[in-house]
Amino acid sequence: MTQPNDPNQQPYPGGQQQPYPQPSGYGFPGTPPPPPAKKRRFLKFAGFGCAGVLGLVVLIAALSASGDDSDDGGNTAADTSVSASAGAKEKGPDAKRKESEQGGGPVKVTAQRAEFSKSILADGSDYTSVRVTVVNDGDDEVSVNPLYFTITDTDGTKHTVELGVDEEQIDTVDLAPGENISGTVTGKGTFTPKYVTYTDGLLGDPVRVDVS
Repeated sequence: MTQPNDPNQQPYPGGQQQPYPQPSGYGFPGTPPPPPAKKRRFLKFAGFGCAGVLGLVVLIAALSASGDDSDDGGNTAADTSVSASAGAKEKGPDAKRKESEQGGGPVKVTAQRAEFSKSILADGSDYTSVRVTVVNDGDDEVSVNPLYFTITDTDGTKHTVELGVDEEQIDTVDLAPGENISGTVTGKGTFTPKYVTYTDGLLGDPVRVDVS
């Protein structure tokens, strides 16, 4: 054991005592080099990050292109629908009604004012009658029924037909091609009839004629 101020102890150059020997370690000869920094994992993560960003950009671009295509398709479909609707309106019930009113259909109807002939089914109310004639000029059978008629007066009010109140009411028949029938249709109340509308089977094409 070395004692302080031991004359046998060799002084360290510069007047200081020699330090204790250091254990072998980093920085001394024979010390193994430190392990390399783990750059590969960082590079791998960086590669995945770049690939992810690139994939996200491609996905956004694809979705944008798909949205544009769908919008164009929707607009095209809407334009087609509008065109089809316009065509349907041109060839719809209004066009058929106009043709029927001009006498272009297979059913010909004429109407004129007539005296009301009270039947036993009529009550004490006032009634207005119109005599109508239906002619089948088509190739198919035509159904005639008093309920297929309405009467519109000069004020624009539409009157449904009262059944059985006029003795000369038109019969319920089926007209073969070339046949015709005449009879009255009657509305309740006193009014001036302007025109009569006949509809074959209630769901067919209406035929409107002025009352003479």
